[in-house]
Amino acid sequence: MGRLGQEQRRGHQLIVGKLTHSFPKRIRIAVVHFSHETVTFLPNDTQLSDFVYEGSPCRDDALLAYDPNGYIGGFVQCAREFTEVDLVGIQSPLFPKTGIGSGWVTNEAYEHFVGEMIQDLQERGPFDGVYMALHGAMAARGVAHPEAELAARIRKVVGPEAILAATFDPHGNEDEKFHQSADLAFCVKFYPHYDTHLQGERAARTMVRSIRGEYRPTSACIKVPILSPTVMQWTGASPWMDLVQRALVWEARKPGVYVNVFFGFPWADTADAGMTIQVTSNGDQSLAQEVAKDMANVAWRLREALTQSTKVHSIEEGVSLALQAVENGQYPVVLADHSDRSGHATWLFEELQRRDTRKTLLASIAEGELVKDLIAQGIRPGDPFDHEIGGRVDPSAGVAVRVVGTVLGSGMANDGTGSRSEWISVALGNGNVVVISAYLMQIIEPGMLTKMGLNVGEFEIFAIKSRVHFRRGFDDSGFAARIFLVEPESPFLGTTRLDALAYEHVRIGNFYPYGLEEFEAD
Repeated sequence: MGRLGQEQRRGHQLIVGKLTHSFPKRIRIAVVHFSHETVTFLPNDTQLSDFVYEGSPCRDDALLAYDPNGYIGGFVQCAREFTEVDLVGIQSPLFPKTGIGSGWVTNEAYEHFVGEMIQDLQERGPFDGVYMALHGAMAARGVAHPEAELAARIRKVVGPEAILAATFDPHGNEDEKFHQSADLAFCVKFYPHYDTHLQGERAARTMVRSIRGEYRPTSACIKVPILSPTVMQWTGASPWMDLVQRALVWEARKPGVYVNVFFGFPWADTADAGMTIQVTSNGDQSLAQEVAKDMANVAWRLREALTQSTKVHSIEEGVSLALQAVENGQYPVVLADHSDRSGHATWLFEELQRRDTRKTLLASIAEGELVKDLIAQGIRPGDPFDHEIGGRVDPSAGVAVRVVGTVLGSGMANDGTGSRSEWISVALGNGNVVVISAYLMQIIEPGMLTKMGLNVGEFEIFAIKSRVHFRRGFDDSGFAARIFLVEPESPFLGTTRLDALAYEHVRIGNFYPYGLEEFEAD
């Protein structure tokens, strides 16, 4: 990849009398955003219209102000610490309102938004660099590697000298193709994702250094043939904590080295699924390769523990354990149904009703059209509620369940993973409440429920739809006395039994623990 010439990096001089003042050349950096974690097994494609809502798409200051505590927020804050840097927000879609509860991104949506970005870059260039806020697990129909393809198209517009950098979610299915067009990649290390802002800062700082010629990106990439469900990937405990710690130690030992551990996202049925190690160094290819090889071999040695790190109960067993904990005075209890990918699943709700639990809050069950219709009709607190909810969308969701109760409230909420869901809360009697949402909603901290007008101190059991994100607010905070992860007995969409899924693009026998037993990084 070419780099800026010495004359370009030298800056300019202003001569006043006998004094010569040097000041740096202005640096123009474009910022784009295109992100989705695609569950390709879901029947509902992610449409162009799902990316269009109040505030999305956006550009200029609106884009630069998006997610101030996240990737773009970190990038913008750090980049603006360099007085010579000018940022330009390029027309971009934000996370779709469906969140992560939708399937393949349609080709129409992908081409439309990439086309808008490319046109905006062409009209507002030239640029010294382009920062891309991505995810890594987007799957678009007709596009084999959506993030790598975006980088390639941007490269054609901005030319060989510009620096291209991106930030990624650790659940990306990335490989070496992205670095064929881009220079820098920074992946979140922790799950829950505590370091999004930090990775944005790193991207800005290293990009500016690269534009100045102080940093010469060179990278190494190794695919590690391990396929693991995301519920196993919690970095708050070993062995995933150990893998992250080793990456951090390498970065501490070797200044200028950045280590990405892509855990992989098995619910995107794409050819690049599985774990990936990416390492970038300052002009030292042999060092990047050494670190990547070490990290890959360590991951392989940990393979059994990595794929069996978390205990998951059947729903019946989990509810029994929760009730026993309450009886012993160990509450509040969290029952986390990690397997519900559509948001419509009713298995846990059915079991809670069958066991006649009390002071239980379930948040949430998705029933989009019903929620939207009732809110449009002006539903109010105190109104009676008698409707079937959930189920039906696919076998993993189960059957619809009739809910009879009284409306407590309604509103709009962001769930912490990108979904913009209208919701209705319904009191069922015996101190129980169910939240019905337009889309899959991951409740990641009690404060989200408080904003819905619910008193979290009134509940003994919290039944939520989340894999690991919820640990941010329910575990790390010390809120929950006990936590039990649950899934249905049958091998449904979000199952830990990945070999039960109907993969078309992933050859599951090429991965541990589903066939492959030998591997050594070259």
